[in-house]
Amino acid sequence: MDAELKGFSEKMDQAVEHFRKEIQTLRTGRPSLTLVEHIRVDYYGNQVSLDKVAALNIVDNRMITITPWEPKLIGDIEKAIMAANLGLTPQNDGKAVRIVVPPMTEERRKEMVKLLKKMAEEAKVVLRNIRRDANEDVKKKHKEGLIQEDRVKRLQDEVQKLVDAAGNKVDEHARKKEQEILTT
Repeated sequence: MDAELKGFSEKMDQAVEHFRKEIQTLRTGRPSLTLVEHIRVDYYGNQVSLDKVAALNIVDNRMITITPWEPKLIGDIEKAIMAANLGLTPQNDGKAVRIVVPPMTEERRKEMVKLLKKMAEEAKVVLRNIRRDANEDVKKKHKEGLIQEDRVKRLQDEVQKLVDAAGNKVDEHARKKEQEILTT
């Protein structure tokens, strides 16, 4: 790969990785710690992620247990889960917060797949914007005399190959996640 495109390639990789992490928070048919670990909890006046203040465990096929390292945080954790609007109801037993993850309805699964497809399309828009920036950069360097005419087309083709490869990765991640969502 040409040195001129290295930065753009890294940006595309970052966009794909961001998409991959973002879709992990989508709910599937079974409990996953990624559902709750990103929830922000008030901890001595600071907002910190739940996984920094509590032990998170999946107990069985339907339950997540959150055991705070400081018992006085239980109320704050419960409030944060309710405020996160995930459709989950926390149960406080005084020592831990338990969340029973109900099975998803067919309608809810379809909504999640729709949301997933929207997120995938947004990721592809980011990739296309990176392509546009890369092509503009190549044209600018050509105008400045830093790149020869024949090399401009070659670089633009390389940019397109990078975008296609990154787009395929987004599609692959989306396909796998869709299967997870639709599997009961």
